[in-house]
Amino acid sequence: MDFTDVSLTSLRVFRAVAERGSFTAAALSLGYTQSAVSRQIASIERAAGAELLERRRDGVRLTAPGRVVMRRATVVLDATARELSGLPESDGTVRLGWLPSAGASLVPEALAALRSTDPGLRVISREGTTPALARALRAGNIDLALLASAPPFRAPDDESPPLALQTLTERSLCLAVPAEHPLARLDFVDVVDLRGQHWIAGPSAGEERLMGVWPGLDERPEIVHTARDWLAKLRLVAAGCGLTTVSRSLASAAPPGVRILEVRGGPQELRRLSLARLPQPPAEPVLRLAAALRAAALGTEPDLTA
Repeated sequence: MDFTDVSLTSLRVFRAVAERGSFTAAALSLGYTQSAVSRQIASIERAAGAELLERRRDGVRLTAPGRVVMRRATVVLDATARELSGLPESDGTVRLGWLPSAGASLVPEALAALRSTDPGLRVISREGTTPALARALRAGNIDLALLASAPPFRAPDDESPPLALQTLTERSLCLAVPAEHPLARLDFVDVVDLRGQHWIAGPSAGEERLMGVWPGLDERPEIVHTARDWLAKLRLVAAGCGLTTVSRSLASAAPPGVRILEVRGGPQELRRLSLARLPQPPAEPVLRLAAALRAAALGTEPDLTA
């Protein structure tokens, strides 16, 4: 395929569709109409002389030719971005994707350590959901991803070959409670005490579970506030607006006015944080970043009694 026949706009749209998993989601992220996205995809498929995206009822997936084009498109787009920004070529650059909960503590700790131990390593990072980051890995747009899963800990996607996964942490889900709330006086919360509470949850989406409400609650939850950002959720908790669930790793990032408590009396709610990459042998800079993330994950366990 001759990339001189394809515009940068078509390449950007193609990458967005591959990462987002649908024409609609890509259009929303780019600020385009869905018909404009469809035209750009048709243009790049004509230039390739092959179907690059498999259209499915649940979205789209890259075909084998699509994966080849995506790798080339990523090289072209990244090189163009570097030239426009005046950045030099760098063999020590790693692209990292991370979940919001990992970005609150683990990622900053690992990057701070790298600045002193490996100052030549350049890390470019971005936030995303587990499904979106898995697609970005497949598309070749990131090198490593921090992904979350809950029991029974299935693979992040059903593509072949499977992503290479390494478990960094496996911890219990916790509860964020306003410091003035009656539950905050307890050493832990019993699951029966969660009935009738007000909840601060993340927006519901097809690719995500309802985040913020205790799983398995035996009643329809009363959701009083909806927020995607973890800091916004925790500040709403501090303001006394309701309760929300949090990863144990967020305990150290909780603002004043919030207590992080364990929940007992029901099935243990575990959350696993894994480091994911494509199965082929990684480059040396990727290995160095992975080692820093593992070291940060092995840091001191948050003290929930503080």
